[in-house]
Amino acid sequence: MYPKISNRRCKQLIVLCGCLLCSVTLGAQTIIAHRGASARAPENTVAAVKLGFALGADAVEIDIHRSADNKLMVIHDHTSERTTGVNYTVSGTKARDLRKLDAGSWKGEQFKGERIPFLKEVIRAVPREKTLVIELKTGPEVLPFLEKDIRKYGKGKNLVLISFYERTIVAAKAVFPDIPAYWLIGNLSTHTPETLIALAKKNNLDGLNMNYRLISAAIAEKVHHSGLKLLAYTVNDPEEAKKLKLLKVDAITTDIPETILMQLK
Repeated sequence: MYPKISNRRCKQLIVLCGCLLCSVTLGAQTIIAHRGASARAPENTVAAVKLGFALGADAVEIDIHRSADNKLMVIHDHTSERTTGVNYTVSGTKARDLRKLDAGSWKGEQFKGERIPFLKEVIRAVPREKTLVIELKTGPEVLPFLEKDIRKYGKGKNLVLISFYERTIVAAKAVFPDIPAYWLIGNLSTHTPETLIALAKKNNLDGLNMNYRLISAAIAEKVHHSGLKLLAYTVNDPEEAKKLKLLKVDAITTDIPETILMQLK
């Protein structure tokens, strides 16, 4: 489905990522690599993060859960089964046991041995002038531990916070007023666009991060007219990306950053 890149070329691209300089803010059609370069590398691993930047993404998005011993682990699901084959509940398992799991082999033998990363490892892998988008997959109880990691490892880094949970993203913005925060919106079943905008502004959020299928010209205009930014996820169809560009969506999240970047030139 996607053009193949040899393992040798992947390694070359990863080396080059430290030399690529892109936008440090979400805007002007920022491209965000979803869970890293997740079409080519095992999602939410250091390899996927590095490759996402190497392929030209301005930012990389990752997901975090808290382990039983309060370590922030980079993984999408609340269990480890899908990406490691071992069914541990992340919140009920100590980090040392989660770290023993192989989170790479399912994507290819060349990724064997990739681990579920600590958040601090991913933060360290972010090149200068690039951005890390952190999706909070839990309630606000994660914030004291996130604050600790950001204070210790995030100095000088460009960070963005997102969450589907209104309570979590509002609390995150209160704890981190200087870090951009976006409310993830997957449907319009409980709020109208007008109420979403009003709630975002009331809570000092920086914008909305919407499923791209929800975004119309009218919604894009309303969000931008309010002074908020509008992000779209997860866009793997180049034609859809072109439509979103015409609507002046500020950032696009995709599994295939290199393809979307090429199409939007």
